[in-house]
Amino acid sequence: MSTHDPQTDRLILRRWRESDLAPFAHMNADPRVMQYYPSTLTPVETRLMIDRIQAHFALRNFGLWAAELRDTGDFVGYIGLNVPNFRLPTAPHPLVNVEIGWRLAHDHWGKGLATEGASAVLHYAFTHLKLAEVISFTVPENLRSRRVMEKIGMTHNPADDFDHPRLPTNHRLSRHVLYRKAAVSPQLSAPSSVPA
Repeated sequence: MSTHDPQTDRLILRRWRESDLAPFAHMNADPRVMQYYPSTLTPVETRLMIDRIQAHFALRNFGLWAAELRDTGDFVGYIGLNVPNFRLPTAPHPLVNVEIGWRLAHDHWGKGLATEGASAVLHYAFTHLKLAEVISFTVPENLRSRRVMEKIGMTHNPADDFDHPRLPTNHRLSRHVLYRKAAVSPQLSAPSSVPA
């Protein structure tokens, strides 16, 4: 864990460890967790996802932090920041958009952990990374994630909604809603500069 990584009262947000693979693979094989993704993931696909997350950290020094419970040390999923690997058609700065996202094991739903962790990550994005704006997106039916977005102060404009470019236009998950939150302080409102 870096001393600069965001933290909360109940969660430690840290870099990934080899021991995270098994519980993360179990989580990614759960249809409830993956309901709003195209499919569940195999252990090999989960390993590749962790590799991509770690490469993102190496490139940008931020990413999707592994989340563990402070009191037990149990791995519960991830909460963090990511630069999408596709261009958002409605985003004003398509090359520097940073999204906030989370994925938690089903056993840890309904406890406010996603909101708690996302609030800390959002604060980190604006104060430590000096980002001008953070976005988030999901399918319209994903009301749990949309509630978290709203609880952390993100707003939705239907004009920003889009069809995910990585999915066929007729796919059941193609349509996405986009949420935004801008930095409050004027000195943080300059165009985003994503650390390279």
